[in-house]
Amino acid sequence: MHLKKRLTAVAAVLAMGTAVLYGSTFAAGDAEETGVPMTWGSEKETIYFWYSDEGMTNFINSAAVSFGEREGVRVIPVPTSEGEYLEAISQASAGDLQVPDAYLIGHDSLEKAYLAGLATQVQDLEGICNEANFPQAALSAVTYQGMRVAYPLCFETSALLYNETYLREWASQSATKELLESGEAQEDPGEDSSGIQVDETLLAQKTEEYFQSAVPATVDDILHIADTFDVPEGVEGVMKWDVSDIFYNYWIVGNYMIVGGDAGDDSSLINIANPETIQCLEVYKALNQFFSIESDKVDYETVIEDFCQGKLVFTIATTDAAARLARAKENGEIGFDYGIAVLPQVSGELKSRTMSVTTAVAVNSYSRNQALANRFAAYLAGECAETLYDRTGKAPAWLGTEEDEPGLQIFRQAYGDSIPLPKMMETGNFWVQLESLFSKVWNGADVTALVQELAAQIQLQIDASR
Repeated sequence: MHLKKRLTAVAAVLAMGTAVLYGSTFAAGDAEETGVPMTWGSEKETIYFWYSDEGMTNFINSAAVSFGEREGVRVIPVPTSEGEYLEAISQASAGDLQVPDAYLIGHDSLEKAYLAGLATQVQDLEGICNEANFPQAALSAVTYQGMRVAYPLCFETSALLYNETYLREWASQSATKELLESGEAQEDPGEDSSGIQVDETLLAQKTEEYFQSAVPATVDDILHIADTFDVPEGVEGVMKWDVSDIFYNYWIVGNYMIVGGDAGDDSSLINIANPETIQCLEVYKALNQFFSIESDKVDYETVIEDFCQGKLVFTIATTDAAARLARAKENGEIGFDYGIAVLPQVSGELKSRTMSVTTAVAVNSYSRNQALANRFAAYLAGECAETLYDRTGKAPAWLGTEEDEPGLQIFRQAYGDSIPLPKMMETGNFWVQLESLFSKVWNGADVTALVQELAAQIQLQIDASR
């Protein structure tokens, strides 16, 4: 491990830490104001668990109570401001009282946390961190330099939404056209409103054949539907997604643009400017000819709302869409059938791979109760995973859960094959730069020149850190 890199991480965390107020914790000076009793003199072993996502409160509180009762200990949840979160943990860790023993953290911040001494290799005494319990993407996300430095808890990734009712209509149109071209059907204005005389049994059979292959396996399949579908009234486009956000674009290059390897922690594994990446981006660039989406006027919420209103055949969404669509369908807010699928391959030769972010549970190396902190972290990620989705709407990384929402299983499948966001500090601004590259490509800029420029910039950053 490079000393320079460790000192940089410590400096990055501590530089802002002095400006962070300690009021977010139950410190001695705040006990009177918060009304939370101090634990001095308590016979129960006590740990403090920090988190910054308000949506996790119900889940964490419930787990803290049940674990405390079972183990005869006390777990005190500490909700903390999201701004300067890691810096606040560093500040609190430097004190003598109520040090954060464990905390939630985005996996891409684990290198920074580990090098600053705020995370340590997990003990995993329960032996849960393996492929029997978590997909490989989850394990890669919490791995740093060959060590597991956190427990995977929940994930975010992307998948394809499709309007199943529209795909059935497209299948019927395609079947009818095939039968007309083969002479199995005849145009006859006197037969029915469509003006087509056709064997209904044969039409139904052909329609089902088209429908069974309607969910696109490649980008070309989407383009074929766009070319051949006479869309119903009210449909504004075959496909639309938030092209301004890298999270919904990265699948195009994810299989070939290598930044740190699968664990995202190896600066020797950088391969950005390669022929496959350039070919994939050329495919992305060509999509603007079919789907005229203005990158500066599109956003995720609008796209999902358009899909729910039946204005789109396809879009790209994150895990929140599973519950949102199920709820809208149950409430009668959408009148069509829909489905969720893994994102298509770029082409028959070029593979796709979506990006993922894993929220993990880290144990603070400054904790005086690391064994207990590890047990609670493992309890959260494992035994409590069954209630995570119902309580928070977040998709658990644990494989042993059985969610009622079938669409979530597709996201889990996509997550299993995803590439985790890198955790290298040297590439911390890579995603901003890549998002800018995608925007320029979408608007017609030269792909090769942009990719080479990005590769050179990232290499300069890595060289400067050595």
